[in-house]
Parts: sequence; structure tokens; C-alpha cells
Amino acid sequence: MNPRRILLPVDGSEHATNAVGTAIEMAELLSADIILLHCRKSLPLYIGEPYFQAIHDQVVSHTDEMMAPYRRQLEDSGVTYTERILEGRPAEVICRAAEVEKCDLIVMGSRGRSDLKGLLLGSVTHRVLSAAPCPVLVVP
Repeated sequence: MNPRRILLPVDGSEHATNAVGTAIEMAELLSADIILLHCRKSLPLYIGEPYFQAIHDQVVSHTDEMMAPYRRQLEDSGVTYTERILEGRPAEVICRAAEVEKCDLIVMGSRGRSDLKGLLLGSVTHRVLSAAPCPVLVVP
């Protein structure tokens, strides 16, 4: 296996931060590109203006703040990366993005922000492991 495209889903958790370092090391060793992915919840369509725009702006701002440290880490490393911000159910979005982007590997944290402490594996990670179109490296 010689991955050329690594999908790196992040959610602001400590485990995602650990996965970034691992993905950078792998990308450097293998001359691979990274696709930095964040999946956020879809906004309800039934919210009317001006509330929809206010909520949308708040979500975009929060996402930008959450992604900033990951961007800095990737930029500082010199690894080539692109960024995707998608909406939907995280496990489904991650698997679909890996397929569409023709990724050879997914590198992700073992648990995210919403998972219960003490679980060995988070629910999103578990779903990705069982449905991913490529190998998945889980980083604690």
C-alpha cells in the first residue's frame, strides 16, 4: 500500500489533533496529499430570514475557528492539502468523501467531541471502519 491521497476528518477533538500529526508524518514519508475534512450538521431549512442567515454566519465562524489550528499545522509542515467542509451525518460524509476524492487512506481520531469517555472507539469511527471504501488508520 502506497497512499497518495489521505483523507483527514477533524472535529476539534484532542484525538483529531493527534490524527493530524500522524497524517502529516505519513504524507511526508509517502509524498501524499491530504484532504482536510470537517463535517458539520445541516442547518434546518425551515428557519426563515433573518434568523437563517444569523445562524449560518455563526456556524461558518465557529467552523473557521475550529479549523484554524489544523490549517496552521498543515501549512507549517509544507504538506500539500486541500480542505472540504461538508454537511451531513459524519460517518456517511467521511466514507462518501473518501470515495469521491479517490482517497487511498483515511486517518482519523479514535473518538470525537461527542463520544462518551471511556469508550475505546467512538461511534463515528466505528461506522467509518465498517463502511469505508479504503483502509482506515485510527489514531488514539
